[in-house]
Amino acid sequence: MTFTIRFAEKKDVSAILDLIKELAVFEKEPDAVIVTKEDLLEHGFGQHPLFTCFVAEKNDAIVAIALIYLRFSTWKGKTVHLEDLIVKDEFRGEGLGTMLLDEVIKYGYSLGAKRICWEVLDWNEPAIKFYESKGVTLLKDWYLVQMDGEQIQNYIENL
Repeated sequence: MTFTIRFAEKKDVSAILDLIKELAVFEKEPDAVIVTKEDLLEHGFGQHPLFTCFVAEKNDAIVAIALIYLRFSTWKGKTVHLEDLIVKDEFRGEGLGTMLLDEVIKYGYSLGAKRICWEVLDWNEPAIKFYESKGVTLLKDWYLVQMDGEQIQNYIENL
């Protein structure tokens, strides 16, 4: 199959959100997505974009994405964070994950990134095997720490 990889554009936001929701279902959290098309437009294509997104197309339909953003590591410097690499279920196993990861790595390299990082769920064996086949390091001795909106609000109220 022939796929085209390109940078996302404003017109792609609905398809990007659909893939995000599809991932949430796959990760057993179908109700966790609160981001909106308006959020994606503002924060991906507004005055101060917070993320960059690659899309994979087949016959003008978006079938996969890789959403990334820049971070800074106190130990390494400029870092690219791969937030999500999502391939529609019916297109898995056709090389799209590799094509998108290749673009992310090339993009990070072009920016002078010293690290490219992401998370993978410990039960997602196909993804773990895929990433391991690419020669990555899985850091199993670190915990992912986060606060949701309610926890942030509670924290602020208790300052």
